[in-house]
Amino acid sequence: MLHFAIAGCPLSTPKSGGTVEGLKRAHELGIEAMEIEWVQNVPSDPKRMEEIRRTAEDLKMSLTVHAPYYVNLNTPDPAKLAASKGRVLTSLAMSEIAGVRSVCVHAAFYLGLPPTQAYDNIRRSVADIVKQKNKLFPSVNLALETMGKPSQFGTLEEVLQISKEFDLYPCIDPAHLHARTNGAVNSAMEWNAMFDRYVEFLGKESLKRVHMHFSGIAYGPKGEKKHLPLQESDAKWEEFLGVLKKRKIEGVVVCESPLLEVDTLLLKNAYSSL
Repeated sequence: MLHFAIAGCPLSTPKSGGTVEGLKRAHELGIEAMEIEWVQNVPSDPKRMEEIRRTAEDLKMSLTVHAPYYVNLNTPDPAKLAASKGRVLTSLAMSEIAGVRSVCVHAAFYLGLPPTQAYDNIRRSVADIVKQKNKLFPSVNLALETMGKPSQFGTLEEVLQISKEFDLYPCIDPAHLHARTNGAVNSAMEWNAMFDRYVEFLGKESLKRVHMHFSGIAYGPKGEKKHLPLQESDAKWEEFLGVLKKRKIEGVVVCESPLLEVDTLLLKNAYSSL
C-alpha cells in the first residue's frame, strides 16, 4: 500500500500540540502518515517517543523522520564528523523508540572533492553508523536522500550504490532531482527510468517499501532554491501519480509542500481517484 505523508504537523494543529496532537489532527483530516521533522535538533525524552509510538499505532499511521540538517559525513574536521555521526545515531535511537520505519538524512557536501573521493569518505562514515544501527536500532532504515544542489552528495546513483552496499534503501526526492538537473526529471519517461534504476540496484521487491519526498520546487543553475506548492510549480504531479499507480509503488511518499495538509490531501485524493 502507498501512503501519502505530511511533512510535520498540519498547519491546523493546535499551537501547543506537538507531534502527538499533530498526528491526531492529520488523522482527522484523513492523512495516514507523517514525517516527523527533527531538522533542527532531535528530542531526547524516551517517554515522549513512546507516546508518539502509541498514538501512531492507535491511529494506524506510518512514521518516518527527517534527521537534522547539520550533518556532513564528508567533513575533514574530526569534531564535526563525530557530531554529524552523533546526530544521525541519535535520530535512529529516538526513531526506534517512536516506531519510525525510516530516517531521511542529508549526507554531505562534496567540499570541492571529486565525487568518487567524497563517496569513499561518506562510505566510511556510513559504515560506522550502520555497524551501530544494526546492533542497537535494527528496525529503522537509514535513508540517504537524493539532493537538490550539484554541490551536495546525493545523485540517484550515489544513494542507490551506497544503499545497496549496506542493505539500506534511500530517500528518493524527484523534486530534488528536478532541481539538481535544472529542469529535467519531470516526465513519466524520466520517472520510469528512475524506478528502473532503483530496481537495478535494489531489486523489484524494493519498490514495496519506498521512502520518497515530493513537492513543487524553485531552482536555477545552482539547483534547489526552495520548495513550492504543487500548483504554483512546474511539477507534473498528476503524471507522477500515474507512474506510481501503474508501477504499483508501495511505502511512503512525503509531501514537502509549504501548504502541508492541503497538498498532501491533493496528492492522496488525486491518487485514489486514478
